[in-house]
Amino acid sequence: MEGRALAIDVIVPRARPRRWHEVLIRRLVAEGHEIAVTHDPAARPWPAGANLLLAAERSLLRRREAGLAAPLAAIPPRPPMRPADLRLDLAGNAGRADMPTLGLRVDGCPFDLAAATAAALGRLPVLEAVLDGHMVVGRALPMIDRPEAASLGVEDVLARAVTLLAALVRDFAQGRLSALGRIAPASAEPGFAGAYLRHALPRLGREAWRRMRFHYAHWRVGYRFHDGPGVAETGRLGAGWRVLPEVPGRFYADPFPFWWQDRAYLFVEDYAQDARKAAISVIAFDAAGVPQPPRTVLEASHHLSYPQVFARDGAVWMLPEASAGGGLVLYRAEDFPGRWRAEAVLLEGEVSDATLLDHGGRLWLFATCRDGFGSTSDTLAVFTASALAGPWRPHGLNPILIDRRRARPGGAFVRDGNGRLFLPVQDGTLGYGGGLGLSELLALDEKTVRLAEPRPVLADGDWPYPRIHTLNRSGPLETIDGIAAVPRGRWTSKAS
Repeated sequence: MEGRALAIDVIVPRARPRRWHEVLIRRLVAEGHEIAVTHDPAARPWPAGANLLLAAERSLLRRREAGLAAPLAAIPPRPPMRPADLRLDLAGNAGRADMPTLGLRVDGCPFDLAAATAAALGRLPVLEAVLDGHMVVGRALPMIDRPEAASLGVEDVLARAVTLLAALVRDFAQGRLSALGRIAPASAEPGFAGAYLRHALPRLGREAWRRMRFHYAHWRVGYRFHDGPGVAETGRLGAGWRVLPEVPGRFYADPFPFWWQDRAYLFVEDYAQDARKAAISVIAFDAAGVPQPPRTVLEASHHLSYPQVFARDGAVWMLPEASAGGGLVLYRAEDFPGRWRAEAVLLEGEVSDATLLDHGGRLWLFATCRDGFGSTSDTLAVFTASALAGPWRPHGLNPILIDRRRARPGGAFVRDGNGRLFLPVQDGTLGYGGGLGLSELLALDEKTVRLAEPRPVLADGDWPYPRIHTLNRSGPLETIDGIAAVPRGRWTSKAS
């Protein structure tokens, strides 16, 4: 149901507020709420040293655009038009009032500078939204895409602070805000400058040295043919994997096998290092299970990946990820496997790794959606339609969760022998591509989405690249991928 428009009093620091405050206010205005802005004269600005260190790092990384942590001269006050229904305390120390007040904490500490300090320390933060200073009503685990850089890490955290608060305002307007527990006692937080110099600066240096020696990211695809239980059933990689042969200067990732007319095909992201973007290629297997040379079947001016291929309604379809192009496009095979035609734009925006499910008489898409800022890997959204071409509409509970451990799909849904559905999910605890889990779908309809905590996939067996982020199977062909450390100037094309 649609929530009512609220009168919201947003409390910001009088001196040197941050851009994320302004972004949140604009988002709430765009959603139809009446916003008053009140200044908190007691809120202390960030130390000058913190601003200088973060600005210097952004300059070193050639990030010229203003980030969410950028200080502003001021956010002009706005008088209220009517009594407030809700207060948002973005300054961190508003006193008690006779109206509900939402604030934020990060790792148990008052928010804002603590977000930057957590990024400097290299911690993976937990955000908590707190009602009236004592009750936790929302929680988020932001993904840190570039943990080596504090200036980028704090952007990811602030982005999800905006996402979380905007979502909780919607929950409040719809009367579904619920308590998750009382807050824990505040913990002591070290100073930012010390945390940066002792932790962030050495970490940045180590990453710079690593990138001088190795390619930033290089994936390898594994495949095996077998009958019987696979990774989804056993929860472990096991043995029998072979590495898909490579072409120098390229790598393959996001493998989606497709068994069609008694023959195995493998669709992959085909990334060219020189072009710094990927196309979609297909590898056909012969009767002996030997992969044939790859063939590019879909290209665009932007990056393509995650080529989910499936049969439905008498046709073969592909749903590749194309968030860099600003939308999710459905393709129909005109001449399988080599020629594809764009059929419909299903969703607009930065939609990543959309994964299709036919369930309960409806079609569903599980994907991560980036709402303009932060990581593409931590905010799960669900969409539904009655037909493949749409129209697709967002679930009323979006965002379903903000969680680096289980928001981003890592392959097609799997149904086990007992009829239970599992979604492979990427675990970003160790960074992007850090691991994979299996999350059971417990409930799904137009009012509910519930996924269980993921069960980690154990990277045992003979696969040499244990940091995996995709798992798929079609018939006897099972596939995974993993990050390999490849020295610069050196490529390998030999299959193992």
